[in-house]
Amino acid sequence: MSESKEQVKTIIRGIAPGGTGGDPVAVDSKDGQIVRIRPMRWDDKYTPEELAPSMWELEVQGKTLRPAIKTSPPYMALAYKNRVYSKNRVKYPLKRVDWEPGGDPAKINAQNRGKSKYKRISWEEALDIMELEIKRVMEKYGKYAVLCIGEDGHKESKGIHAAGGLHMMLMNLIGGYTRETRTPDSVEGFYWGAKHVWGSGSNKGLGMVAPPQTNYTSWNVALDISEHSELIAFHAGDLELTQTYASQFWSQLIQFWKELGKEFVIIDPFCNYTAVAHDSMKWIPILPNTDSALDFALMYVWIQEGLYKKDYVETHSIGFDKVKAYILGEEDGIPKTPEWAAPITGVPEWTIKALAREWGTKVTSIVHFSSGTIKGPYSHEAGRTEAYKLAMQGLGAPGVQQMYMNASDIGRHAISKSTTMPFIVASKARQFYPNPQTIPRTMVAKAIQEGKAQWWGSPQIVYVTTEDQFTEYNYPAPADKGGGEFHMLWSEKPCNMGCWNGGFNYQEALRSDNVECFVTNHQWIENDSLFADLILPVTTCLEEDDIGGASQIVAVKHAGLQNKALEPVGESMSDYEIAVELAKRFGVDEYITLGMDIDEVREFAFSESDVKNEISWEEFKEKGYYVPKISPTWKDDPPGMRQFYEEPEKFPLDTPSGKLEFYSEALAKNFPDDKERQPIAKWVIGGPASEGWTHDETQLGEKAKTYPLLLVANPGRWRVHVQGDDIVWFREIETCKVKGPDGYLYEPIWISPEDAEKRGIKSGDIVKLTNDQGTILVGAKVSQRVIPGAVIVNKGSRVDPIAPHLDRGGSTNLLSPPRGVSKHCWGFPVTGYLVEAAKLEQSEYDGWKQKYPEAFARDYDPAVGINYTSWVEGGAE
Repeated sequence: MSESKEQVKTIIRGIAPGGTGGDPVAVDSKDGQIVRIRPMRWDDKYTPEELAPSMWELEVQGKTLRPAIKTSPPYMALAYKNRVYSKNRVKYPLKRVDWEPGGDPAKINAQNRGKSKYKRISWEEALDIMELEIKRVMEKYGKYAVLCIGEDGHKESKGIHAAGGLHMMLMNLIGGYTRETRTPDSVEGFYWGAKHVWGSGSNKGLGMVAPPQTNYTSWNVALDISEHSELIAFHAGDLELTQTYASQFWSQLIQFWKELGKEFVIIDPFCNYTAVAHDSMKWIPILPNTDSALDFALMYVWIQEGLYKKDYVETHSIGFDKVKAYILGEEDGIPKTPEWAAPITGVPEWTIKALAREWGTKVTSIVHFSSGTIKGPYSHEAGRTEAYKLAMQGLGAPGVQQMYMNASDIGRHAISKSTTMPFIVASKARQFYPNPQTIPRTMVAKAIQEGKAQWWGSPQIVYVTTEDQFTEYNYPAPADKGGGEFHMLWSEKPCNMGCWNGGFNYQEALRSDNVECFVTNHQWIENDSLFADLILPVTTCLEEDDIGGASQIVAVKHAGLQNKALEPVGESMSDYEIAVELAKRFGVDEYITLGMDIDEVREFAFSESDVKNEISWEEFKEKGYYVPKISPTWKDDPPGMRQFYEEPEKFPLDTPSGKLEFYSEALAKNFPDDKERQPIAKWVIGGPASEGWTHDETQLGEKAKTYPLLLVANPGRWRVHVQGDDIVWFREIETCKVKGPDGYLYEPIWISPEDAEKRGIKSGDIVKLTNDQGTILVGAKVSQRVIPGAVIVNKGSRVDPIAPHLDRGGSTNLLSPPRGVSKHCWGFPVTGYLVEAAKLEQSEYDGWKQKYPEAFARDYDPAVGINYTSWVEGGAE
């Protein structure tokens, strides 16, 4: 029998796991259960005439690009019913069976974290434990005894209920906390490198180029590329892969560029999804983390053949003579020729020369998104050489831009404050607030294990200038300021071991008696939660009344009244509700709620926004979404760095000189002995720690004799970071998982036929991927899509511990180096490091099963993977 409209309830909201809102979907539910999730149409509640002022249109060479009337949400959003009803869902508070509060090492059994199971408890008991443990550790160790993990984590496009600082809001009211600072993940090379060339960059800190005069916002970059660029270089960018973030609009944009006759080059160790989805892409395979060597060779050709903008370099930059001397070999006797770069990069010298000439004779922009060499060891060098290339070709000239997530908008809305800011802000989370005691996310394990840490730069991901990188910080804070070690961890983003570096080392730290209590708030039992003592069940975004919308990486931005589609699953509560319930026990709940219920908070957030100037609250509630009007003058906004290009004195950068700095006097002055990040970018090989190096992760060093392959660990096609690994529909896809002979669905390792043959590996084999951190198991996929010498394993697969430093789930971050990008740069190096791959022999597999029977006896459902019943006594309920 067909469903009637009266039977089906439909709500509209974005479900972008990246946290930016995303293209909205229509969620249909019946009798309190989700029936389907589908794209919605903008004209569901508005006529074409009403929508017209809110829709941009781009006309180039007689061709037109405009937003589709039907949304193109990320495919994870369309599959989110799988997430809401996942077998992996945490529905009730859980307590580890062999942990007891109180801090007694004999009763906390820290060594069993990641091994022992859980039992269901009541909310009353869970809140009692939380209250008593917070009071106990603060009384015993001081006001900073609780480490709050998860600043600004990805939040399912939530607003009021968004995690990533709600616990900090509460802890700030009751005495204090240690702040875990979110580091500049995914932009490490630009943050630690390019900022020393062109200044603070996007959001006043991210490091991708942006003009200070527009509040560090780059407008109309996609427009400028569409109108003027001839060649588009995807260097550390796979736009078809990262469509999982917010929408699939970038596919439409690439198609438009193809129709305009743009040429494309993809520089990547992997023939990535953008390359295989579009037949006009030219793929140049390159060995991981060697991009700076390639860049120097390109610049060598430009210098020798006069293929760069000499006048621009002279008027818009300083220090080029020093970089030029290095490239020509005048400094070290080694000219950085294509012949020099070829064996380092794996790119033939004639290909390097052809690319240099193509790039140097065509108007070229670089498109980047969250991948590649800017997240590896010494990534600041590739970040700087990317800035050098753009500078040499006249950064800001028509068609010479850097396009990235925050610089991809088309059509500025009249009420837009930036390319990233939502139209309605309702978050209650405490984020980016200075705190007397902090620790970078990349140093939490070190702080637990050693009781101290030292670093330079906050290193807060946004709203922090370049000069901050010269400031020394220490943990703990001075004793006279109340400083002391933390002994309780409370995480609203339990994926440090899967999202940040040194995952195996982080697990070891969590097994320390120094961690007396570890609490996670989460919807699913996975990753860090498997090491927690207490797991608090959290609602998904579809179970909450909220307000927000979409703020970036979509064709159409909107403000949305995000009504819930169903009641909370089990006994789950939102992170906001958890904070409020605990606040009641400390008598501070009124300071969080301000006396308002959720509906009142939604109306207040609307009243504080500029949306109210275009639509009334009553109409907004009735329609459920609104698209603000496009500014009639949006095409007049200077694109990207155009004003700096045209008038550098009037529109300077926020570098010390106001110009592009090939040579950084600030680095020379503050870190004169830093051989890893010198005043100019260089090709850095690294070496042993005994000689003062942070990394030895190239194929030219001693470590490569044991671990000869370079691992590429970019975001996954079928996940957003660690989110969505349990989606049944995706796990059926050939490129998502590899079914091993034991029936387990392993994370794929893409390996070249040459490297596979040397190791006796065939497609479908279980493979041990090993380095000095440990071993993870993966499933072989032999393919010519990988350059020999490299292997590809997407980051984000869930951990499935067999034993310390041995994991079945295929999470690459477990293997990543537990160190910073370099000595003075405590970002994460999570790709481009050395490993070895070997076929897992049956005898060794059988030996593990005998030695670790509990790990192999866990319930396993191939459709979902590890799940709730794998870890909870008593099964699903």
